[in-house]
Amino acid sequence: MPEPQALYHTKKQVISLDRSTILKDPMIWKFRFYGFLKNLKFFEPFLMLYLLGAGLSLFQIGLLYSIRGAIIYLLEIPSGLLADHWGRKKELILCFLFYIASFVVFFIGKTMTHFSVAMGLFGLGEALRSGSHKAMIYTYLEKQGWFDEKTFVYGRTRAWSLLGSALSALIAVPLALGLPAYRWLFLVSVLPYIGDMVLIWSYPDWLDKEETSGERPSFSSFGVKALISVMRDRRLVKVLLSSSIYDGLFKVIKDYVQPVLALILMGTLAGDGDKSLTIWLGITYCVLHLAGSAASASVWRLRRRISSAWLMNVSFDVMGAVALLLAAFSLWGSPLTVASVFFVLYVMKDGRRPIFADLCGDMMDREVRATVLSVDSQMASLVAMVAAPLLGWIADGTGLPVAFAVTGFFMLSLNRILKVQSRELAVLPIEKQITGEVK
Repeated sequence: MPEPQALYHTKKQVISLDRSTILKDPMIWKFRFYGFLKNLKFFEPFLMLYLLGAGLSLFQIGLLYSIRGAIIYLLEIPSGLLADHWGRKKELILCFLFYIASFVVFFIGKTMTHFSVAMGLFGLGEALRSGSHKAMIYTYLEKQGWFDEKTFVYGRTRAWSLLGSALSALIAVPLALGLPAYRWLFLVSVLPYIGDMVLIWSYPDWLDKEETSGERPSFSSFGVKALISVMRDRRLVKVLLSSSIYDGLFKVIKDYVQPVLALILMGTLAGDGDKSLTIWLGITYCVLHLAGSAASASVWRLRRRISSAWLMNVSFDVMGAVALLLAAFSLWGSPLTVASVFFVLYVMKDGRRPIFADLCGDMMDREVRATVLSVDSQMASLVAMVAAPLLGWIADGTGLPVAFAVTGFFMLSLNRILKVQSRELAVLPIEKQITGEVK
């Protein structure tokens, strides 16, 4: 059944568009397969078990995650600037080379030093990847005259990413049970990443970076002026703050609720131990990712009737309310009710990203899209880095329900001053700001 009709408006033309035409476009299919392959990380559900089995302590594993997080945090914005200046396609290919090198070192590694190198390489891949592919999607939609359909397109491409996560969770179970050791999962994960690198190589060269008039400035000059242009746009800054705080706090809450899911499963298993827990955890996260995929693919229908700014604001408040529900249910509810609220939170988060992509796409200047999206990712990492130990300290002192309640009240209060608005006036093109053509 074909998708409903849509109208795309520009200053020059009005085009009647059948959304099924967009979905049949070869590049749109490539965008979808990119996300699908990227999320086939079969080792992910068992990474902690693998590192513990290698003889590392929990403190050493915490240091490994800190190494990865620090590299991502430090390189997020520079990597976005590099993508916008050097080329997004080139940078994505480089990021997959870092990923593959990381998997190989994990496979052969035996000591803390080996695993530190592997985590560092993985962090480099994460930092180089963030924002670059979404910027290429924006560029392609503009070229095709489909930019108003970015919520629809990004929602569908993200849905395929989540389908990849769901399939990965399912496939990882028989792989983990059938392979000689967990470390072989890293080698299996190399295969889809090689496929993604070849896929990126097949993208047209004109997606590499935006065309500019005149001589392109130096990297340092471009970077300083690009960041200044982003920070001067108060509407865009509010959108980035709303997105990064939401995503950062979600990461923290998700980590606190995950043990509850494991306890629920352990309480319902017949008693065949770790094997059953592995199977049911894989199924549980498969269901979560499938539900998130459905939310991401369908959120464009809401966007047809409600503004993205309103949806961003309301979802921020809803997450605050959900955190308060988690606090209440942790005191007076059952583990199943906590898991149900977590399920709603997880699905809502996956539905919110296409809304952010739509609103941010209207506000970003063409020349610095990867930079802007890297700023969002870095800010989310910073929020998580600050919130995780703070909420952990509160939970140690007064209990987990109080930590959830503090998060809820914080979000509801902050959103009174953080409410984002739709873009009303065009911003001076970044290429003119950088080259100084307009004073």
